Amino acid sequence: MSEKEEDQELEVGSEDEAAGKGTWKHAAFHVATTIATPAAYAPLPFALASLGWPLGVSSLVTATLATWYSSLLIASLWRWNGKKHVTYRLLADSIFGFWGYWSIAFFQQVASIGNNIAIQIAAGSSLKAVYKHYHKHGTLTLQHFIIFFGAFELFLSQLPDIHSLRWVNGLCTLSTIGFACTTIGVTIYNGKMTDRESISYSLQGSSSAKRFAAFNALGAIAFSFGDAMLPEIQNTVREPSVKNMYKGVSAAYSVIVLTYWQLAFTGYWAFGSQVQPYIVASLTVPKWTIIMANIFAVIQISGCYQIYCRPTYAYFEERLASNRTSMLKNGLIRLILTSIYIVVITLVASAMPFFVDFVSICGAIGFTPLDFIFPVLAFLKAGKMPKNRAAGISMRILNVGIAAWFSIVAVLGCIGAIRFFVEDVKTYKFFHDM
Repeated sequence: MSEKEEDQELEVGSEDEAAGKGTWKHAAFHVATTIATPAAYAPLPFALASLGWPLGVSSLVTATLATWYSSLLIASLWRWNGKKHVTYRLLADSIFGFWGYWSIAFFQQVASIGNNIAIQIAAGSSLKAVYKHYHKHGTLTLQHFIIFFGAFELFLSQLPDIHSLRWVNGLCTLSTIGFACTTIGVTIYNGKMTDRESISYSLQGSSSAKRFAAFNALGAIAFSFGDAMLPEIQNTVREPSVKNMYKGVSAAYSVIVLTYWQLAFTGYWAFGSQVQPYIVASLTVPKWTIIMANIFAVIQISGCYQIYCRPTYAYFEERLASNRTSMLKNGLIRLILTSIYIVVITLVASAMPFFVDFVSICGAIGFTPLDFIFPVLAFLKAGKMPKNRAAGISMRILNVGIAAWFSIVAVLGCIGAIRFFVEDVKTYKFFHDM
């Protein structure tokens, strides 16, 4: 039996245990938690500042509509050939075969690991901001708070599966709304308190710097809509799973539109081209609301982190753990695996706390293929076109157009992200207290 066949047999067995329990509301919680994280939409004002109003707004709106559409396509492929596909890898294998399976496995790992590095930096930054509010001359650094957050995630990692996180993710969804409402309100307040004549919306730097900043911004926008876990989430939803997933995805995107667009637009309006990569760092008054926004951010990020580390956990647990061994032994295996994973992520985040760089790299290399390109190509390959000829042709043109455009975005975003990453490595020492 090949490794892929073993993976398929093991995954179907293990995932079916948690299948069919969740409602569309639970699906909405999971989808909203994986996409609408503060680490995803906090960089959006900075992305708009790198693109300017016309290109920034059009890029944000296009990305929103494209990923909502792509998510519905993935949900519709749940039983496209009569067989349930419980992971993204197995869905890709059923449509594209060997190369599809391993391509998705690669992109999913890049997305999940890159995402967790970025959000662990964001969580550490928020915890440090709260600490500095009460201890202005405190000696704890960003690295201390990244480690504290990693320890908490190690505790949550002992929960068995995604479905067991449903109440955590329900709280995280409420925190998403709390973070967005607080941050949007404080951003508008800060914007009104600022001398509007001092705010500039012009693109900063030389022609070359502007170009690379725009490329980097495209990667950041792609990251903000990242959700590499849709089939895994759909596996936790009861029948009719496709209909429930449609409702869950659409409800989650309602939250996304209300949060993403308003924070992106108000953040850029308030601070112009001087807005910080993590919007909360641009806020100055009132202090208590900024503290509240940071607390909301940490709560929400804690759930998102868990969703994205699960594919890695599952891959190794299915090969090392067994139903025939004792619960104590399997628990010990899980503790060792999760400890290794979190130590590695924590070490990288602490050594290179370049938040927006990891956001852009992860968006370009991981999330763009998974969330923009693969879904439309998979739908075409699966032959799920409408029977109406005109509708079928229109849908085919739309899918090819999305795949072509976002392939270009992936390349440009990767170029911009690598350039900024190299510059930051030259500028800062490892374990720099940002």
